[in-house]
Amino acid sequence: MPGTLEVPGTSGKASMEKSNIVIIGGGILGLATAYNLSRRYPKQTITLLEKEDSVATHQSGHNSGVIHSGVYYKPGSYKANLCREGKQALEAFCREAGIPFETCGKVIVATDQNELEGLHQLAKRGSKNGVQCELIGRRHLRQIEPHVTGIEALLVHDTGIVDYQQVSRRLMAFVSEAGNQILTGATVTDIEERENEVIVRTAEQELHADFVVACAGLYSDRLAAMVGTRLPARIVPFRGEYYKLRPAAKHLCRNLIYPVPDARFPFLGVHFTRTIDGQVECGPNAVFAFAREGYRLGIVNRRDLLDSLSYIGFMRLVSRYWRTGMGEMWRSLSKQAFAGSLRRLIPDITADDLISAPAGVRAQAIAPDGRLLYDFAFHETPRTVHVINAPSPAATASLSIGRQVVERLSTRFI
Repeated sequence: MPGTLEVPGTSGKASMEKSNIVIIGGGILGLATAYNLSRRYPKQTITLLEKEDSVATHQSGHNSGVIHSGVYYKPGSYKANLCREGKQALEAFCREAGIPFETCGKVIVATDQNELEGLHQLAKRGSKNGVQCELIGRRHLRQIEPHVTGIEALLVHDTGIVDYQQVSRRLMAFVSEAGNQILTGATVTDIEERENEVIVRTAEQELHADFVVACAGLYSDRLAAMVGTRLPARIVPFRGEYYKLRPAAKHLCRNLIYPVPDARFPFLGVHFTRTIDGQVECGPNAVFAFAREGYRLGIVNRRDLLDSLSYIGFMRLVSRYWRTGMGEMWRSLSKQAFAGSLRRLIPDITADDLISAPAGVRAQAIAPDGRLLYDFAFHETPRTVHVINAPSPAATASLSIGRQVVERLSTRFI
């Protein structure tokens, strides 16, 4: 049964027949959009729908908590601009809300000569994006991370760490305290866009709204299809699997250690991340998932699997990069292989140092020609705005993405 998420200081369930704006999705993007709307337009009534029993259950609650700097992203792209803006907004929000975060920095490490060109390109890109970063040699690298092997590295000063579930809960509280409603256990089954309103249906109720915003992550393409729109891409799920370092091995990583990424893919490669609670996570890999909520290998959803395997875009991607995909799968099945990948950065790592940690699932948008969509992407109809691609660094950029959505709505109800 859908219900109002209980937040201290809020009233009980109110009539949900009519709202100015319905937001679908209780991850950090939906919450950040509701937060921005309630601050800029406090007289607009907002209802946020989340299909799970709590917010930030999927991508927002299954990440390592990195506050990204913007070093990787093409200058002028949504990712570059919104990441930098969002980082500043996120840190300001955390200070105001009393949420712990730390600007600890990270190193991106070249382990052989073949990676130097990519590393230097990252340094140039970071500089164009206004990121505080510098190339450093082997000696300086070992001073920062004594157990790392590498011939050169990019030291990114303004990368940080935070708990995004804590950020999401504080956003939720602000939205509720502003008099808006957050309904959990409310799975959207249909969206009907009319000339003067939008009707959103769940199994239990029918909501009428002036406008709808969909921040549905793994289901963004399906919600867009409900309003009859044809998107330029489809979501295919990729599971990212993690390990944690045992307490006796945590000294091997002081902060954040990344490899030079493969420019063909939007994944950053397995890396080491110290989390805000003092753990060290290792990963993720990128494995095709058999379900959109396939957090373990044995989870299979027939509809999700058929959607992926029957999609020409995914098949074209597989035909180009099947060897890479098989390597990722082998690393998923073999702890020794996973540890071997990590030893490229820290040679002292052994499989015995690794403890299984919760996995995440990335909602990857793939175009019909097999291209992976790298940038954030939006789609609009007269009365709806859909966030159709929001991979990492979406959590870092969440407040600026929320502002972007508000800008797209503002001309319609001002």
